[in-house]
Amino acid sequence: MSRSRLLLRMELRSNPEMLGVVRDALGQLAATLGFSEPDCRAVVRAVDEALTNIIRHAYLGDAEQPIEASFRRIHAPRDGEPEDALEIVLEDYGVTANPEKMCGRALEDVRPGGLGLHFIRECMDKVEFSRSNGKNQLRLLKFLHVHKSEKGSS
Repeated sequence: MSRSRLLLRMELRSNPEMLGVVRDALGQLAATLGFSEPDCRAVVRAVDEALTNIIRHAYLGDAEQPIEASFRRIHAPRDGEPEDALEIVLEDYGVTANPEKMCGRALEDVRPGGLGLHFIRECMDKVEFSRSNGKNQLRLLKFLHVHKSEKGSS
């Protein structure tokens, strides 16, 4: 990552009512960066799922805990070539996620809940989780897929 530019930073409480605010801001940001409509929806869906997981699992539903979200446009390597991407980093101070439980459940297991991680991984190009100094960090990356043939078509 040679180039990084902070586009937006949000500090919010773990209140589910804030999810709509984040969805609206991120949808607008992704569109402004030039993501296609399906990619905008995918990015918003992934972040919405990730924030919901933080609220439910890291903070156990406590609506007053801090969540930090940063959105950067970066140049990241992809197949050996640098490409523009949107990097989203979500940070919280909640319960440590158990990596063994972060695999999600099988799609064939039809019942409510449990597919958030599947959606996040399907929507984003990279998903990385880490924990240090009492802080959980989820890094999501979505490459900006703009090809010359797509630029002129609508």
